[in-house]
Amino acid sequence: MLAVHAKWKDGRVVVDEAVDWPEGCELEVRAVAVNGSNDDVESTNPAAIARWIAEFQAVPPLEMTAEEEAEWQAARQAQRDLELKTFASRNL
Repeated sequence: MLAVHAKWKDGRVVVDEAVDWPEGCELEVRAVAVNGSNDDVESTNPAAIARWIAEFQAVPPLEMTAEEEAEWQAARQAQRDLELKTFASRNL
């Protein structure tokens, strides 16, 4: 086994699975996701782009009934009205 996945936790590298490496062997550690970003998302590599597109297209569309959409639109309007009403009193 040459590579494993791990996470940075409490200042230490914690591997996701057991490894059978000799004591004292040298390792190369690099972050692949920092602050919620992922190398594939920011990569210009064609394979990474193809993976991202495939994952995006696999997400099913959101479908709402007419009643659900009306309820959602009413909630959005109520939130907008509240924000407009209280805007002047905010400490920005």
